[in-house]
Amino acid sequence: MYRPIQFAGYVALLLTPAALLASAVAGLPSLSAGSLGVQTGIALTLTGTVAAAAERDRVVDEFALDAAGFDRTDGSDVIAVTVGALVTYGASVGAELGPVLASAVVGLAAGLALPRVAVPLYCGSFVGMASPAVFPGPEFVAVAGLLAGLAFVATAESFGGFGGKLGTIALFGCIITVACLGLEYGATSAPAWDLVPIVVPVAAVAAVATVVLSLRLELGAVVGSALVGTVAGIAFPLALAELGTTLATVAFCASFVGMSSTERLATVGHVGVAGGLCGLVYLAVTPAVAGAGGKLGTTAFVSCIVLVGLEEVRDVVAAPGE
Repeated sequence: MYRPIQFAGYVALLLTPAALLASAVAGLPSLSAGSLGVQTGIALTLTGTVAAAAERDRVVDEFALDAAGFDRTDGSDVIAVTVGALVTYGASVGAELGPVLASAVVGLAAGLALPRVAVPLYCGSFVGMASPAVFPGPEFVAVAGLLAGLAFVATAESFGGFGGKLGTIALFGCIITVACLGLEYGATSAPAWDLVPIVVPVAAVAAVATVVLSLRLELGAVVGSALVGTVAGIAFPLALAELGTTLATVAFCASFVGMSSTERLATVGHVGVAGGLCGLVYLAVTPAVAGAGGKLGTTAFVSCIVLVGLEEVRDVVAAPGE
């Protein structure tokens, strides 16, 4: 793959979270009512920029030219992302499983039965979580899936090991599709900050549970996340009705944090903190790109980048003379 394509993928992974945060601020009913959301967005942006800058240096320094360019494996990955999007959309809307359970089931099936293409299929499943209010038919999902598939290939060397990267790729495909085809997002609502005491712990536990399943029990990141999503998608709504649906979504969102590699989030404690932060970000971006697929993954991606950025800042402060 040529360097310009790789760098374009890196830029896409930067602009997509930025678009999510900008949309969150723009979607607030008023500046005063959403002041906490605005402050959160600013803090996330500033801190995440540090990690993004560090990743940029690696991108510029280490990317090598590959004369082979786009190969057969890349093509199969693009197809897998598109198929994952369509299957998930069908399960979510047609079979009425809902977006969380549909994506989790597709990811679980892919992780267990098709490990070779489990990652791109899972990525595509996040596109398929889009609301029919945004994508009224499978043809729109197919377009978003194809764009996400191309982004999946282009971003292969960028931000490796960050949880939520797959969802960010999915949201990129959805945002571009909405913009190019003149579609509209769903109705927005203000963040429910009163849910912080329950959302944050649920998110932290879900993130830790995922990393335990994926790394400690060696099930792999896709199966670990999908298992958490499947259990949460069934148990929470049955136990807590409407609140349960929200908590299932939060748990699935935070499970993507738990997909991070130990090179990015070194300990279970780091994962737990990033998971809790993910719960806060989830609430902060409530007004953003409503109904788009990949929003949950991008939320997790932002949380992971911010925590890594804080680590970078701490290292610089601790060693000012170096």
